[in-house]
Amino acid sequence: MSNRSVQLRGGTYRLGDREVARLGYGAMQLAGKGVFGPPRDRPAAVAVLRAAVDGGVNHIDTSDYYGPHITNQIIREALHPYPSNLVIVTKIGARRGDNGSWLPAVSRQALTDAVHDNLRNLGMDVLEVVNLRSMFGDGHGPGDGSLEEPLTTLAELQRQGLVRHIGLSNVTPKQIEDGRRVCAIACVQNMYNLAHREDDAVIEALAPHGIAYVPFFPLGGFSPLQSTVLSEVATALGATPMQVALAWLLQRAPNVLLIPGTSSVEHLRENMAAADLTLSSESVATLDQIVGEVTK
Repeated sequence: MSNRSVQLRGGTYRLGDREVARLGYGAMQLAGKGVFGPPRDRPAAVAVLRAAVDGGVNHIDTSDYYGPHITNQIIREALHPYPSNLVIVTKIGARRGDNGSWLPAVSRQALTDAVHDNLRNLGMDVLEVVNLRSMFGDGHGPGDGSLEEPLTTLAELQRQGLVRHIGLSNVTPKQIEDGRRVCAIACVQNMYNLAHREDDAVIEALAPHGIAYVPFFPLGGFSPLQSTVLSEVATALGATPMQVALAWLLQRAPNVLLIPGTSSVEHLRENMAAADLTLSSESVATLDQIVGEVTK
């Protein structure tokens, strides 16, 4: 793995107290099917991570409940000792059942254990950014409920020096507002993409405070975005639909940071090329017609 300096494409934005490339990498797909168990090809997973960093990625999103444990262990195998400019962001607040189910884990002990699990499996002394994942909703969208108690626990771990910055994931505007009364919030990670834009106002509200917005499922998640409009725009630009979807997100607002995931070096390079794609105002206006228009 090269540790050379690479020109960061797509610009940068602040994440905590670090500047990161706006096009990062999400490690969820490095685990097995359903984000559970080992990958089919572990050397390929290692290769993707190394290619990402060599290509200029310095923001990797992960969690110790991916696998569980496996994704973080692969990150450590591939990249440790970590480049000085690399920011690894993890999530806590959930655990995996024996059958791969996603279960809440927000007690004081569960959150404390999760931080230590992430530290151990990543081989780190302190976690740069930890997102508290809300499990009140259906897993792909936020639900009402107070995060004060688990967020207070995470803030205590921050004061102990185990966590530098705190973020929120899968949350409502009220949970963000209430959370900012407990501690500084470095980022918000919610579902958002061309077809699912319920958080338009959230992105705008975070920007004046320098809070990064990180869409999960930027390409649709387990059901990739499919749209005739998207395909037509991509064909006209000589790009893939997924490249156009990522480029649209990069142009959506400067505080948007992307973490598209893949287990393929080829797809990784396709995703990275989206940072070089500029959409005209006409293309953006056409793409804005996609809201809610996703074909199955």
